[in-house]
Amino acid sequence: MSSDFEGYEQDFAVLTAEITSKIARVPRLPPDEKKQMVANVEKQLEEAKELLEQMDLEVREIPPQSRGMYSNRMRSYKQEMGKLEKDFKRSRIAYSDEVRNELLGDDGNSSENQLIKLREERAHLLDNTERLERSSRRLEAGYQIAVETEQIGQEMLENLSHDREKIQRARERLRETDANLGKSSRVLTGMLRRED
Repeated sequence: MSSDFEGYEQDFAVLTAEITSKIARVPRLPPDEKKQMVANVEKQLEEAKELLEQMDLEVREIPPQSRGMYSNRMRSYKQEMGKLEKDFKRSRIAYSDEVRNELLGDDGNSSENQLIKLREERAHLLDNTERLERSSRRLEAGYQIAVETEQIGQEMLENLSHDREKIQRARERLRETDANLGKSSRVLTGMLRRED
């Protein structure tokens, strides 16, 4: 079961990397290619949502004691999905602005050079967003590993605590048995003396 989850995870990672790359390219493409790219990204976002749903179903089938770490991973992936959708929305707004400017022409307040400068600034912002996104994913992965390590440590401490309790109970039983044997020995010794 966990192998299915990990397979979905790998597919999700590849797909989100492709989507991030395409979102960054949208504002810089010629109008015809932009339209096609936007449709392509929309389709891939739907595929990513379907993968998340499959992963969610897999997590629900995991026994409750092992479910924690998978639930944390799912939360991280859902956050990543939300960020991708926001980035795509921003990219589409930039794309819509450019299409409007191309259709209406210069509105008198901005020159062709200003439009080019705006496009370059938008592209630069999207590049920065992509870099921040990658850094954020790395941080989330590191946090996830820390949480999983903490959970494993907690489980080990609980197991050690249970083992210690068992050992203490076994010692108490040994002491009781030893005390009972001592009493029995004294009674037998007393009986043997009376017979003599």
